Order: sequence, then structure tokens, then C-alpha cells
Amino acid sequence: MRTFGVEEEVLIVHPVTGEPLALADALLATHDQPATATGLSPELKLEQIETQTRPCHSYAELRHQIRRGRVMANEAARRHGAQVAAIATSPLDSNTHTTPDPRYAAMLDRFGITATEQLTCGFHVHTSVESPEEGVVVLDHIRDKLAVLTALSANSPYWRGLPTGFDSYRTQAWNRWPTSGPSALFGSLTAYRRLVKRLLDTGVILDEGMIYFDARISRNHPTVEVRVADVCLRAEDAALIAVLVRALVETASLEMLDGVEPTPVPTALLRMASWQASNAGLRGDLLDFGDFRPRPAAEVVWALVDYVSPVLDDQGELELVKAGIQELLDRGNGAHEQREAAVRFTNRRHGGQSQAGSPPTAEALAAVVGHAAKVTVRGTSADAHKEPAPTLARVRRP
Repeated sequence: MRTFGVEEEVLIVHPVTGEPLALADALLATHDQPATATGLSPELKLEQIETQTRPCHSYAELRHQIRRGRVMANEAARRHGAQVAAIATSPLDSNTHTTPDPRYAAMLDRFGITATEQLTCGFHVHTSVESPEEGVVVLDHIRDKLAVLTALSANSPYWRGLPTGFDSYRTQAWNRWPTSGPSALFGSLTAYRRLVKRLLDTGVILDEGMIYFDARISRNHPTVEVRVADVCLRAEDAALIAVLVRALVETASLEMLDGVEPTPVPTALLRMASWQASNAGLRGDLLDFGDFRPRPAAEVVWALVDYVSPVLDDQGELELVKAGIQELLDRGNGAHEQREAAVRFTNRRHGGQSQAGSPPTAEALAAVVGHAAKVTVRGTSADAHKEPAPTLARVRRP
């Protein structure tokens, strides 16, 4: 099977107030990272830190790596009186601090408030491809399905102390960047490289690292990088979404071998689908990736599972994905859990009677962050440092 790995950005937060803390430099300075472990690295803002996994072969292996990365980040944060929370935007309003770095300083100068306010935490899935040429074929075939992943991962309903009405407000904030969002069909690696060069030649963006397409060819790895997801509240959901991404990549490659052409969906429709997924998450309708008409979110999610089910079945992951999707739909995504945490706190504070229509208080939002911090490392105790048992590497159908 293709190898896959992920990058997760998590917030560094105060354990009582829930406010973001600008401690990334301090965490990295005191973090003793074994050479064989997952990594920690800085991001645009000092209030966040990124974890990376090694290339993995199975859901269980990847989930283990994700959990270990979260434990590592949290242990580093605790040395400085903080903790980490896997949420895609901060529920609480606060100033942000840009990581001291010449490139980031140039971004701040060039993009102003877009860079100043860009405290967002994404989840990037890398899946191996045999060549950049195959990677471009994959990009063309998967572009119309990516919005479903946004809905599944949505984990940012609050922004600067206010409810947004969106499940993934990170998507809205992120799409302020000039190259973000869905891309048109490329058709070939030559066309992909030509477009990248033309974007760089405009002088609007600083470098190729700012090619922020929903999915792109990685500059540093032989992978396709899918970038539409919020960081997931739960490690198991993150690993599940990564399995879906890998299945999409493999399905696209098989379609190429069968001579199936990518669906020429207009980019404007893809933007509609992305916006709707960002707004509704799993609460209402998504745009079906077949006809781009509204359908109940669960129907569109299951349609995606059906689409990649031959690959999932062949790889022994279909029953695992079905169970994981059903659990996620029953429980709700991270945005739903955040809202529920705010309601629970408010109900306790007001004797079981929440005040409908009132925005959550700072104390309620602190409770949201506290809940998120617990869930982020739940099930990630000392056994997260051990390798998973080989018998857990794959789930096979009877």
C-alpha cells in the first residue's frame, strides 16, 4: 500500500483561561527530540506548534504516530505551564505573535492583517506517489471530493471570542491568502509547473511555499499533499481522514490506468462546495460531488465512502472506515463537540437553563478549550510511546 503521513498544527494554551500562549520558541528550545520520534517544528505563530509523523502503512500505525506527536507537544508545553489543544482556531480573543523568522516577517509586512490574524491550525495529509506526473493526475481526479473532508474535520466554530455560524471558520480565514482554495484542472505536470511559475512571476506571493492550493505536489517529499482539513479534535478522526485521502489517491491512480478522465467541474462550483462544507459541516446539507446539488451531509459522506470502497476493501480497511465514519456522524465533528462543551458549562453555571441566543462567555470558551485539551491527548498516555502491536496494523473483513 502507499505510505502516508500527516502534519498537525495545535494551539499552545493556558491550562485555566484557555488563552493562546506565545511559547513555541520556548517549547522547541527545551524539547529533547529522539531521532526516531515524530517531530515538532515552528509555524507562523508562536501560539502554535506543528507535529509530523513518519511515513506509515496502516491506520493503526498512523493513529499511534499522531497520538505520540500530541503527547510530545503536550509534554513540552507542560514544562512551561501550558498545554496543547487540537482546535483549528482559538475560541478566545487574543493578540498573536509572529515567529521570529525573516520569511515570516516578510509575510507579515506583505499581507498585513491576513498574516496578523492567521492563527489557524490545519491538518495536512501526505500520500506517496510514484512520480510528479502521477501526482498531477491525482490532483485532477480528487479536486471535486475534497470539500467532504473539510466537513468531516471541521473544528473551528469560534473566532476571536465569538461564535461564527461556521463549523470550519479556519477555512474562511485561510482563504484570505491569494493562492488558497480549489484549483482548475491541470492536465499535465508541465501545465502545473507553468502555473506555479506564473503565480511566482506575479510577485504577489513570496515563494513556492505560498502555493496554498487545496491539494498540491509537495516540494520536499514524493507525495501529494491534501490541505483542506482542520486539525481534528480526536486522533482517531485524523487517522480516519488520512485513510480516506490515501484511498482517494489510489482510486485516482487506478482511474488513470483505466483511461477515466477527471470530471471537469468548474472551479467556481468547487468554491461553493468548500464554502458550504465550511459553513454547515455535518449539520445540514453538503453539495454532492456528483451533481453539486445539496444533499444531507451524511448521504454525501457515505457517497464518498462508496466511491473509494473498492480500494478500501482491497486494502482491508473498508470495515474500519465504515465503523469510524458512523461513529463520527453519530458523535459529531470537532465543531459540534466544541459547541456542546460551551452549552454544558453554561447549563451548569445557570442551573441547567442555558440562555438561548446569548454568545458564550469567556469562561464558557475557556471550558471549550479545556475540553479540547483533554480530548487532544485522551488515550495518549505512556503507551503512546510504544510501537503498536503488529496484530493491530490492519483490520480485515471476515
